[in-house]
Amino acid sequence: MPTNRWLLAGGALSTVAAALHIAVIIGGPEWYRAFGAGEEMARAAERGSSRPAIITFAIAVILAIWALYAFSGAGKIRRLPLLKTALVIISAIYLLRALLLVPSLLFKPELVDTFAVWSSLVVLIYGLAYSIGTWRAWPALRSSPT
Repeated sequence: MPTNRWLLAGGALSTVAAALHIAVIIGGPEWYRAFGAGEEMARAAERGSSRPAIITFAIAVILAIWALYAFSGAGKIRRLPLLKTALVIISAIYLLRALLLVPSLLFKPELVDTFAVWSSLVVLIYGLAYSIGTWRAWPALRSSPT
C-alpha cells in the first residue's frame, strides 16, 4: 500500500492535540483558560479538583488512540481492529464537531467567540485529513477484514 499522506497528517495532528491536552494539565488553570476549556474547568483546577485533569487526560488518550488508527490506516503500524469503521467514525466526529459552529452562529451567535471559530476550523482540517485519507485508503482497507 502506498503511503497515505492524509492519514499520516491526521495521525500527526491527533498526536499534537493529545500532547497539547497533556500540556494543559501540566500548565494548570491558566492553560485551561487559554485553550478554551471554560471558566468552570479552570476554577476547578484552581481549587485542586482532579476532575479537570481526569477529563483532559481521557481526551488525550482518545486522541492518541485516534492517531494510532490513522497510522494504522496509513500502513505505518499493524492493522488495528475495526480499522475501517474506526476511521469513518473518527472522521465523522471531527467533521461534526467542526460543523457544530453553524447552528451556534445561526441560533446563539452571542455565544460564538474567537476560540469557537478557530477550534472549529482546526478540527475541520483534522476531519478533512481523516476523511480524505480514509477515502484514499478505502480500496486497500476493503480488501482486508473489518
